Amino acid sequence: MQTDGSTTRPPRSPGAGSTLLYARPGIVVTGERFTVGRNSWPVAEITQLWTTRGPHDRLALRAVAVSAALIGAVGVLLGFTGGLQRLTAAAYLTLGAVGLLPLLLVLIGDRWRPPLYELWGRLGGAEVLLFSSDDERQFGQVTRALKRAREGVRHGGWTDPPAAQAWRPNR
Repeated sequence: MQTDGSTTRPPRSPGAGSTLLYARPGIVVTGERFTVGRNSWPVAEITQLWTTRGPHDRLALRAVAVSAALIGAVGVLLGFTGGLQRLTAAAYLTLGAVGLLPLLLVLIGDRWRPPLYELWGRLGGAEVLLFSSDDERQFGQVTRALKRAREGVRHGGWTDPPAAQAWRPNR
């Protein structure tokens, strides 16, 4: 304790587990552990890593399916009733533009609620979803930190390189 009433923390010992590679609320990557929320895994037990994108938004998929079905039904109805022969060129262009509506809905749905970025790993022979996020930047930072942690485990831990020590001239 200091005399001015403030407390000091004891210095952390440099070891494999004390190397903090990434820390945000709910996500911590150290040289030994990967923690997301209440789940925590030893980095040494993660044997494979791969990234994927999650499924598309359900509401967007339903909107695409409904619009495509309705457009298809209108096309079939016009074909059976002979209405296609009586349409003008402008009507055909309008039908073509309406036919692109499902594609437009897919693009809007992916922009509005993009599929999640998912980080998967193999732990003890089982595939486990380790982390998912809709923020591409955060996902990339977590993925890189976990890859660095795995490299550290593979190479025997985290030690400061000799260049990290301050150089002082001989006097």
